[in-house]
Amino acid sequence: MNKGPQEIDLTACDREPIHIPGSIQPHGLLFALSRADMTLTHASANIAAVLGIDPASILEKPFHEVLSGIAAQLGADVAEPVPVGTARYLRTVILQTDRGERAFDAVVSCSDGHVLLELEAVPEDTASSIETLYSALRRFVEELHLASTVDRLCHLAAQDIRRMTGFDRVLIYRFDEHWNGTVIAEDRNDALPSYLDLRFPASDIPAQARELYRRNRLRIIPDANYTPVSIQSHDPAPLDLSDSVLRSVSPVHLEYMRNMGTPASMSISILRGDALWGLISCHNSEPRRVSLPTRNACDFLTRILSLQLEARENTALADARVRLGAVQARLLAHMAGESYFIDGLVTHPDDLMLLAGAQGAAIVTDEHCWLLGGTPKEADVKALYAWLSEHHQEDVFATDRLAELFPEAQGYADKASGLLSISISKARSSYILWFRPELVQTVKWGGNPEKPVREEAGTSGLHPRRSFEIWKETVRGRSAAWDRSAIEAVKELRNAIVGIVLRRAEELANLAEELRRSNKELEAFSYSVSHDLRAPFRHIVGYSELLKKQEWPDLSERGKRYIDTIIEAAYTAGTLVDDLLRFSQMGRMALKPRSVEVRELVEDIRQKLALPTGGRRIEWIVGDLPAIVADPVLIRLVFENLLDNAAKYSRMRDTSRIEVGSYRDNGEIVFFVRDNGVGFDMKYVDKLFGVFQRLHRVEEFEGTGIGLANVRRIVERHGGRSWAEAQPDKGATFYIALPESEGAA
Repeated sequence: MNKGPQEIDLTACDREPIHIPGSIQPHGLLFALSRADMTLTHASANIAAVLGIDPASILEKPFHEVLSGIAAQLGADVAEPVPVGTARYLRTVILQTDRGERAFDAVVSCSDGHVLLELEAVPEDTASSIETLYSALRRFVEELHLASTVDRLCHLAAQDIRRMTGFDRVLIYRFDEHWNGTVIAEDRNDALPSYLDLRFPASDIPAQARELYRRNRLRIIPDANYTPVSIQSHDPAPLDLSDSVLRSVSPVHLEYMRNMGTPASMSISILRGDALWGLISCHNSEPRRVSLPTRNACDFLTRILSLQLEARENTALADARVRLGAVQARLLAHMAGESYFIDGLVTHPDDLMLLAGAQGAAIVTDEHCWLLGGTPKEADVKALYAWLSEHHQEDVFATDRLAELFPEAQGYADKASGLLSISISKARSSYILWFRPELVQTVKWGGNPEKPVREEAGTSGLHPRRSFEIWKETVRGRSAAWDRSAIEAVKELRNAIVGIVLRRAEELANLAEELRRSNKELEAFSYSVSHDLRAPFRHIVGYSELLKKQEWPDLSERGKRYIDTIIEAAYTAGTLVDDLLRFSQMGRMALKPRSVEVRELVEDIRQKLALPTGGRRIEWIVGDLPAIVADPVLIRLVFENLLDNAAKYSRMRDTSRIEVGSYRDNGEIVFFVRDNGVGFDMKYVDKLFGVFQRLHRVEEFEGTGIGLANVRRIVERHGGRSWAEAQPDKGATFYIALPESEGAA
């Protein structure tokens, strides 16, 4: 059973070994010499017909002996090393052939320990001279200053190369990032149709062919209907002809040329650095040979073109960098003027979008999402943020076809078919996103870009298409591409933001260190003062009690009132000193954590609180209280403060209702104490856990204002947090959240 189209290997062309075809084109001769001893290792079969020499008779023999006439004309130049990727023209030699004396252009290159010597027959009708070629090159150089755009520059090159070579059509063909090629310039006569603005798929020039175009800049095929000439050798290993000027061509490519109606072609690679930028492709409606000097002149012109293209692109990039640099400077000034750098970006959305040439932008963190300009909905942006956080954590990410990578984006292609993003924090997964809308395009292909499958001799295979009529395709789901200047600009913005964040972090670290030092000094001072004050206050209370006991009958009513006031004030001051001493000790005590049964702890505190209530009714609701790992002394102080406050601030109710419970949330155990007491206004909640902060008058509720400060300090030392919720006259709820511990039940 024959294979169906779905079973055809569509990558077969990419693996075709076109660099080792085992044959050459017939318009020249090939010899391979061992670099070690200059003996002949390979020879093309056509030397028998052209030179009257049997190839087999000269193999494994010294080059200077068996081809002495050629060696005499080339001298020692053949043996000089040639860089890989280079074919070096030596000179024109005259040989005695079957048709009398003929001129051949000698070219050398290297191949895996071999020297390739190729003799290409000079076309008999060649009219190329140094004067003619120089005139064409000079004309091109003089016209360069008139070319203000890349397209105009390429058009001039196409004109001059066609003028030098006489081909019917010359195309300048530029690759995109996916290796599809678009014809951006053309010069032709009426013998061949126009291909200007047509696009050709990447499959027309497979990967290994592009590599050969990059390495070997100029290739010519004088006649697509040629009969390949085999290479003879005693070595079974194939000869690498990557740098050969006569290398035979893939049968698929020859079929492609015949289908195009162009039996002769020449291509010249346009490089940017070492990368393949595009091709100059020359076609003729009849077989055509172009001399080696003319081809070398075309190669030279193309090198000038490459330099000019690079210069113009670099100039355009420099102009864009200057323009975007001014935008970036404004954004930096905006960020520097705000305490939180994001505020500087959010308040100047136009500059933020202008930096990337975007129509919308978003700044997304774990907690916030700011939308600026034309963007998807917030829920969609957050979903995109989650996808980026999981799959694309690189510093800069760019795509002009987002829906192909993130299918959910199809629903908002009109807002975000293109995405450019920078990660501004790895620790908290924060991004700045830029969006570009869908740009619907009609692409004109040079024929259907899909390679057809044909059956031949009972097998199915891939073949180049036969038709090159315009084949239109509507492309959706893509935005304008992000150019290099935009990507560089946002990358520099990211570096600036990281610098700002690091500088702020350093400032905060210095401030924190200063604060720690000040706190230690304050704790030491508080401890010293409170410790030294305890004895004087005890003396005041003690002697006042003695005075009251011994002199009470002799005192007037006013004196008795004075004595009671002194005792009460001294006792209150002593309590305050004790609380202050305890607070200062909280930061100095080492934690001694172990498993604590919170239910037992709460029950014990509740029993002790029942003693001083004077018969007041308290309704206790105690829920599930799991064990925790904590310092038992300090955690007891936390619950004592919370339960005592609940009882104290609800004592004006006929029945105090106090609820103690817990729940688990995101790796924490949250305990709460809820009462039905006087509550408080939430606008003062930030003062609640401060030292000496009271929300009620001391005449109404006794206390020193240090208890809740102790609670917060103890909880934070255990790696937890504390907060409160309340309404005036409707009770309050105090929460403490402690990390779950593996040792706790």
